[in-house]
Amino acid sequence: MVDADGLLKLVLLLVVLWIGLEILDAVVDITFAVLGVFQPLLGLVIIALIVAFLLDRI
Repeated sequence: MVDADGLLKLVLLLVVLWIGLEILDAVVDITFAVLGVFQPLLGLVIIALIVAFLLDRI
């Protein structure tokens, strides 16, 4: 049986996680809004870094 204290802690943890994800989503949205035209270029840079890492060039 789950006691009320444990259930309240679980609910609190889920609410804190939810708020954290909302803040992270807002930061990512603002970042991509600022980058705007550089989004495709940023994607290419990330892909190039991953490929370079996989080929042991980094």
